[in-house]
Amino acid sequence: MSKDLNESVSMESETVAIIGGGNIGRAITEGLVRCGAIDPTRIVVTRRQVELINDLAGMGVSVQNDNLDALKRSNVIIIAVRPRQLKDLLEGLRPELEPGRHMIISVVSGIDIREIRGIVGNDIPIIRAMPNLAASICESMTCLAAEKEHNDALSRAAALFDNVGHTLVIDEELIVPATAVCACGVAFFFRAIRAASQGGIEVGFHSEEALEMAAQTAKGAASLLINGNMHPEAEIDKVTTPRGCTIAGLNKMEEFGFSSAMIKGMRISAEKAEELVNKD
Repeated sequence: MSKDLNESVSMESETVAIIGGGNIGRAITEGLVRCGAIDPTRIVVTRRQVELINDLAGMGVSVQNDNLDALKRSNVIIIAVRPRQLKDLLEGLRPELEPGRHMIISVVSGIDIREIRGIVGNDIPIIRAMPNLAASICESMTCLAAEKEHNDALSRAAALFDNVGHTLVIDEELIVPATAVCACGVAFFFRAIRAASQGGIEVGFHSEEALEMAAQTAKGAASLLINGNMHPEAEIDKVTTPRGCTIAGLNKMEEFGFSSAMIKGMRISAEKAEELVNKD
């Protein structure tokens, strides 16, 4: 969907402020530099403890702890702070926000567009984004949502995040569930790869070999689905034969609840994310 949105959007004129250089802010920064769509000199990253992001300066981006200055130097404002920090941050930025110039992209969990608009006013486009840490290597799955009247800003956001992976435009009410699938999901797949590597050790491989084999096999499996636009079960059918070793392993995993554990894990993460949204 985002490819249709952003096919005519150019990144050449964008200047980006990433306010909050923590894990996700750093990942977005590294991905934007890696993909080369935006000159690093057009990116500024802020953090209160600026010494923690000084290494990013080696990539050519500007690092500082002055959010207002970063705002003045940019037209795209990506906010990647903790939820409890957002209100004071937005109130500090509000006097310098310029309609027609600035747009806000919030990757803050649990804070909806209505709340942000209540602070910054009606004239600033606001996008919600849910990327993940794979943005650092341009492999993020990023979900985006916006108000209908801000499709132009949504196109710009999609063009930006398509450079650090793949984007999907969804209804805002699904952003919280997307946290479980995309953001928490990275950790779930790390755990699955770790388990596969442990299995490799048990059947005779050294730990380094087993991890390399498990990680590359997971990458290959994902690539087959993405590049071939196939359903997982169709690909599974290609490697399962009657009385074969693959189907024996799959059935044993299901006996111990592999699929149901993954589903339940995502569901509980989504429920926890919803609790955080509704927490006073």
